[in-house]
Amino acid sequence: MMVSFFDQFASPSYLGIPLIAIAIALPWVLYPTPSSRWINNRLITIQGWFISRFTNQLMLPLNVEGHKWALLLASLMIFLITTNMLGLLPYTFTPTTQLSLNMGFAVPLWLATVIIGMRNQPTVALGHLLPEGTPIPLIPVLIIIETISLFIRPLALGVRLTANLTAGHLLIQLIATAVFVLLPMMPTVAILTAAVLFLLTLLEVAVAMIQAYVFVLLLSLYLQENV
Repeated sequence: MMVSFFDQFASPSYLGIPLIAIAIALPWVLYPTPSSRWINNRLITIQGWFISRFTNQLMLPLNVEGHKWALLLASLMIFLITTNMLGLLPYTFTPTTQLSLNMGFAVPLWLATVIIGMRNQPTVALGHLLPEGTPIPLIPVLIIIETISLFIRPLALGVRLTANLTAGHLLIQLIATAVFVLLPMMPTVAILTAAVLFLLTLLEVAVAMIQAYVFVLLLSLYLQENV
């Protein structure tokens, strides 16, 4: 039974061919293509309003140099939200529950922010490793600690997204299994458990959106330190 709970996180395959590429590409098919008409429909209007508001909020603390990342961060945000939300549907696969995929997003983007800082302002970038006013005996220790914390950032990004989504999916499956088991024996308890499952599903919808936002927000904060 415990093994079957984790089967939902296994990458699906058909005739030995992994289908994770289809799961990654599918969210982009669901979005409408902007038209050249002066008046768009409601769906395109809402989509444009959401992207505009999110981009403005994300780029607010950044200078003009950091605005070049607006398209990349907005696209990443839309992809993560859509993938996380589709993963809550029955009989679907959530690619963002795979640590390898999340690290594939986190490491290159984090490394790009570090490289930008080292190229544009190396003194300021290296100055983050040593806080101002540090006593001389603590300088070697603090440099080591700050260096470790710098390299832990991409790992924290990937693990946070993976752990939150994985825990939510496991909890939903556990409670849903409990509902089916309790329904023939204790219908009242099963109904109450189903109500808890409904509330948990709403919570997971919020978690799916919040975790995508946190992932992109932290990347923008790392970028803010280096531009």
